[in-house]
Amino acid sequence: MPHLDWSQYPTNELKLVYSTLHAQLTLAPELMDSELMADLQTHLQKAAKADGVDVSTHSQWAAWLNDR
Repeated sequence: MPHLDWSQYPTNELKLVYSTLHAQLTLAPELMDSELMADLQTHLQKAAKADGVDVSTHSQWAAWLNDR
């Protein structure tokens, strides 16, 4: 299956989609193992790293995601 070209979407929209899906993990735990969620997280983590964020530090990652 071809992967989405995440670069065609504004990063702020992708942050919102990711945060919304992540907030639903307790209601839909199968999202945790979905390819879509993994690919989106990978793309956003690369963008965050490019912005100088240490994505292994939860507080930095969360602050970057919530800065829409």
